[in-house]
Amino acid sequence: MAAGSARYVRYILIAFFVLAVFYFISDSSNAISQNITIPHGNKGTDDHAHKDAVLNNQPNSHDAAGDTHNTKNKPAIPKVGANIDPAEYPLAMTPNDPGFHDLSGIKGGPRVNATFVTLARNSDVWEIAKSIRQVEDRFNRRYNYDWVFLNDQPFDDTFKKVTTSLCSGKTHYGLIGEEHWGFPDFIDQEKAKKVREDMKERKIIYGDSVSYRHMCRFESGFFFRQPLMMNYEYYWRVEPSVELFCDIHYDPFRFMHENGKKYSFVLSLYEYIETIPTLWDSVTKFMKNHPEHIAEDNSMGFLSDDGGKTYNKCHFWSNFEIGSLSWLRSKAYIDYFESLDRDGGFFYERWGDAPVHSIAAALMLPKDQIHFFNDIAYYHVPFTHCPTGEKLRTDLKCHCDPKNNFDWKGYSCTSRYFEVNGLEKPEGWQDQTD
Repeated sequence: MAAGSARYVRYILIAFFVLAVFYFISDSSNAISQNITIPHGNKGTDDHAHKDAVLNNQPNSHDAAGDTHNTKNKPAIPKVGANIDPAEYPLAMTPNDPGFHDLSGIKGGPRVNATFVTLARNSDVWEIAKSIRQVEDRFNRRYNYDWVFLNDQPFDDTFKKVTTSLCSGKTHYGLIGEEHWGFPDFIDQEKAKKVREDMKERKIIYGDSVSYRHMCRFESGFFFRQPLMMNYEYYWRVEPSVELFCDIHYDPFRFMHENGKKYSFVLSLYEYIETIPTLWDSVTKFMKNHPEHIAEDNSMGFLSDDGGKTYNKCHFWSNFEIGSLSWLRSKAYIDYFESLDRDGGFFYERWGDAPVHSIAAALMLPKDQIHFFNDIAYYHVPFTHCPTGEKLRTDLKCHCDPKNNFDWKGYSCTSRYFEVNGLEKPEGWQDQTD
């Protein structure tokens, strides 16, 4: 009897042991399944970057020419067009809109597939650092958009460390190939050299610079075709040593995307005619050869005072621009650039990317696809865009002097833009004409 009781006790103990082991295994499995996550925006391996790229429906940036540095360990935010309705997160355009005064923390809502892009040298590191702080403090610290840096020389460790530490999104570093930063084979080198010598004698700004010409040609026809840029649909160009004077309370990328805008600006002015004497001849030839690329409701009135016979030199200042990469990669724009490039004006004259971009946008886009950001205050030596309207400047916490606003001065073309588009000028513009 005692032996039987002992057997029962052993059976009970064994049963308890089995249950305990089963419970431990089951609980461990649950813990493992609950803690497996896919990192997003995490510093780490190429495999992590690949997972992040796949989830965002982008190519793996490590497959492109260049380095990628990931900054913060934070979850991915859905892109516009994902399973989130953008209407649930309205853009805070005025002080009466929900979220306008919420300038802390990461902003909720979807993101556009967009990036900042900067062409810079290693020696520009401290000047571009100032620009990054301006952009991050006034806007991007709440949105964490990526940043692409491009250079015709490899970026050094100092440049990468400084810029990566300042950017809230991922940073990418691309090396420009010689085919995009050099003389094409159809350029007569001796003729180009004589042009530079002549411009130097006439003291034309950057007239004798080879690198400046490469830069203008690159920005006109190649920056949007760099491997790292192929990951994106919109870009915001940022130069070294720029300043943003006001808070940006909404996402300009989303504004562009949701309102069908393809190109935008904050400053416009007249180009130096000595740098582009035959540019309009090349444009006229392109229009004749490709009438299919010219928009019906275009902005010819912004470019010409006589219906297109001559060019009035007005252009959007391209050191600030937010635009559509899909448009720049379109057949229309590529045909336009290649036609101009073959005419040689980037080297036989000194064509700038600003008039090249501006003429393309004004001719190939309908008027309503070009936007003026009055509420993005901006400075690039020597011109300032300070939002017109005292209440607007107060709402945006601006620190620019309205007396320095270039918009309504005689050498600005912004008044012409308003007239061509039938827009009412902001209240108080008359006080800034002198």
